[in-house]
Amino acid sequence: MGFCARVLFVGATLLLAVSYKQYKDATGPLPVPSLDPNEYWGPGDVRQYKEDVSIKPFKVAYSPEVIEKLRSKLNDVPTLVKPLEGAAFEYGFNSNRLQDILKYWKTSYLNKWTEREAFLNKFPHFKTQIQGLNIHFIHVKPKVPAGTKVLPLLLLHGWPGSVREFYDVIPKLTTKSDDKDFVFEVVVPSLPGYGWSEGASKQGLSPSRIAVIMKNLMDRVGHKKFYVQGGDWGSLIANLISTLYQDNVLGVHMNMCGANGLQAILKSIIASFRPSMFIEEKYVDYYYPSGPKFMQLLVESGYMHLQATKPDTIGTALVGNPVGLAAYIIEKFSTWTNPSYRQLADGGLEKYFTLDSLLDNIMIYYLTDSITTSQRIYYEAFSASEFALAIDRIPIRVPTACAKFKYELMHTIDWALKDHFTNLVQSNHFDDGGHFAAMQLPDVLYKDFVEFVKKVEK
Repeated sequence: MGFCARVLFVGATLLLAVSYKQYKDATGPLPVPSLDPNEYWGPGDVRQYKEDVSIKPFKVAYSPEVIEKLRSKLNDVPTLVKPLEGAAFEYGFNSNRLQDILKYWKTSYLNKWTEREAFLNKFPHFKTQIQGLNIHFIHVKPKVPAGTKVLPLLLLHGWPGSVREFYDVIPKLTTKSDDKDFVFEVVVPSLPGYGWSEGASKQGLSPSRIAVIMKNLMDRVGHKKFYVQGGDWGSLIANLISTLYQDNVLGVHMNMCGANGLQAILKSIIASFRPSMFIEEKYVDYYYPSGPKFMQLLVESGYMHLQATKPDTIGTALVGNPVGLAAYIIEKFSTWTNPSYRQLADGGLEKYFTLDSLLDNIMIYYLTDSITTSQRIYYEAFSASEFALAIDRIPIRVPTACAKFKYELMHTIDWALKDHFTNLVQSNHFDDGGHFAAMQLPDVLYKDFVEFVKKVEK
């Protein structure tokens, strides 16, 4: 080998070694961080704060005056711009369809508000104070014969959902049935800033800090070990709880699994060249081709950029504004359930959901004036301090399951997930379903979750 060739060989070897070291430094496993379990998020000076650890019953109750004020706003709807000829939901919420929903809301729905209020109160509601915030939660204890195994379960919603998403699945989980030899004691909190849970007064209440609050809530109700299930932000927070408190989580089930670390991204890119080597052929279209998937996500994520940068501005346009609130939120139940519903003049909204269920969810945001505080999680999630946790580089040993519904906003291949979820015991694909699985396909989600728990319990 000539002198020049030797120099080139040595140089290439050194470059390769340096590149490999940099790659390992950027993707290697990290230890679990320690977050302050008492970090204060309430108003004023923490030194003046004394936590009330009592758990108090709560009831959804609003005066007739509040409901009539809402009706008067719905009677004074501004002139909505007509949709373009031939347009369905391609430009956003079709205003003809919106007029129909607003009419139903101010007449049929509000005329039976007493019935809807009773429906929202069908499960026991409570509030308790945690880290300076009044946290609302539903807590359903099953009534079963002595000796029946009861498993604690934390159910977590996301945006623009609420605890209402779980109303059809809660009875299935808490009732003894032939498909399982156990039942669940279910805790369903409103995330801080959502619905009847108080929003933070301090900056920085990110998903990881919400995970701490949720863990403290489970401690408060008497469960040191528990299962977790979640979608949307609930999925990420479930992931964080399982990462931060690995000795406390019995199993985590998510219907929006993701991994965004460098190694996961590289694996997803590699798999894109020969997807069938990494995924069953019949499921390739859940993940690839990447170009159309990215464009689809781009179309649906405009709201996210607003809420991650100026949540209070868009919140001001929506709070106390039932027309804007309904259009902004219900639109997501159309195109996030199935992107093809953009081509339907009615948005496909009643293919899986009832107008009553959609409006129940809107009422929770409207009556609590929580739209602004609910959106701030986006700002906090994209902060430098949250990214610095590098959650995807922390391996977790907690048994994990992913339920992959075909029309979910995004999917991640199992090969990319397994660096973080090292104990991925179940990953099932479903040929229907979208972002709001618990509300859209409660039977399917329930069966997948029970299948997972059976594996863990064995």
